[in-house]
Amino acid sequence: MNQTIRGFGGATVFLGSLTTSEMNTLYGNSTSSQLGLTVLRIRVDPGGQANWGTELGNARKAMANGAIVMATPWSPPANLKTNGSTIGGMLDTASYAAYANYLDSFATYMSANGAPLYAISVQNEPDITVTYESCDWTPQQMFNFVKNNAPAIKNTRLIACESYHFDQSYTDAILNDSVAASHLSIVGGHIYGGGLAPYPPAVSAGKEIWMTEHLDTSTDWNGALNTAKEMSDCMAVAGYSVYNWWYLKRFYGPIDQNDNPTKRGFVMAQFSKYIRPGYQRVNVPYNPTSNIYISAYKDGPSLVIVAVNMATVVVNQPFSISGSTPASFTPHITSASKSLSTEGVVSVAGASFSYPLPAQSITTLVSN
Repeated sequence: MNQTIRGFGGATVFLGSLTTSEMNTLYGNSTSSQLGLTVLRIRVDPGGQANWGTELGNARKAMANGAIVMATPWSPPANLKTNGSTIGGMLDTASYAAYANYLDSFATYMSANGAPLYAISVQNEPDITVTYESCDWTPQQMFNFVKNNAPAIKNTRLIACESYHFDQSYTDAILNDSVAASHLSIVGGHIYGGGLAPYPPAVSAGKEIWMTEHLDTSTDWNGALNTAKEMSDCMAVAGYSVYNWWYLKRFYGPIDQNDNPTKRGFVMAQFSKYIRPGYQRVNVPYNPTSNIYISAYKDGPSLVIVAVNMATVVVNQPFSISGSTPASFTPHITSASKSLSTEGVVSVAGASFSYPLPAQSITTLVSN
């Protein structure tokens, strides 16, 4: 067995309040038009508790569908920073303890109001300079904060450090120090401009690895299919436990501005509806033939196989199963012409079967 899957999701950060209907479409899993997402990423507003109600409401709606919630700050409160602004600057060294208490106060607020966090992050993208809400950190500063101040964050797990291109140097020192490592539960990062790769030191230290943000603004089928390949890579190549998109509601997100699921949303659902939290990835040949990418996941007797066909032709793909063998599989397909289409049951004979993977498609085979 490999990593345990925590889930698939996205962010409501800066989006305002999403409606119950919207969140049910995103996080519900009882109909074919619901996407079955299981992770929500929210923002820790630097303005304090008076500004935290919107994301609390979003969290409650997601959690009503069984989701877990992670929180990320884009900036500490301005009065704790070197430049007195929520844009740029750094956390003042003298304010490290106050900032740890601030993060814990957010976790306490969420828990007290019926939406306990699964985890909270130290900082969104500490390694990129931008003109919006942000804060710069060096790897040494991140190490110092996690080692010396993270114990004050008592009410949830800690994530570090959400580098914009998963720069492992930001967490190497933490993982190599037994005290600092003991304060960190999850290594998080983004994959803009690269960074999608295994992280053996994190695995050796017993830490889950989460991909907490990425986006692609393309809206055609090729863009959605590339997201399928990217999700497969994140799970099977990098060994991540979470795949999070950026905005949940956007023309390029899982639902559009009219609240309709997009092709990218259906692609994400090919994973999220069937690979539920607690499933574990199992070893399979990832790229058994040109343009075919396969990953598989188990939870007890349940087996889910996800096959991405990037080729422009149908590929008849053979599958062999070792150990306990299901009697059959039900395929679900998203392609340029299909969206979460449930196909006819495929029987297993002699621990093997074949399936014609449609051209440029993603097929999820769910055991029966």
